[in-house]
Amino acid sequence: MKPMIRIIDGISDSPIDREMTDTEAIKYAADQTASIVSELANKTAAELVATKRQIVLDKLGLTQDEAQALLG
Repeated sequence: MKPMIRIIDGISDSPIDREMTDTEAIKYAADQTASIVSELANKTAAELVATKRQIVLDKLGLTQDEAQALLG
C-alpha cells in the first residue's frame, strides 16, 4: 500500500484523500532517505567537531570548564 496524500479542493475547500501515484511515492521515499542521510551527516559532523575539540583540550591539559573560562 502506498502512502496517502490529502489534497484540498480549491473550489469547495473539501479534502480529497488518495494514494500517492508511483512518481509521488518514489519522490516521497527519496525525500525521506535524503532527510535521514542529512540528519546522520550533521550528527557525524557534530561528533567530529566535538572529538577534535576534546583532542585539543587533552593536548593542552585543560578541562571543558577551564577552556570555557579562558575563552569566555
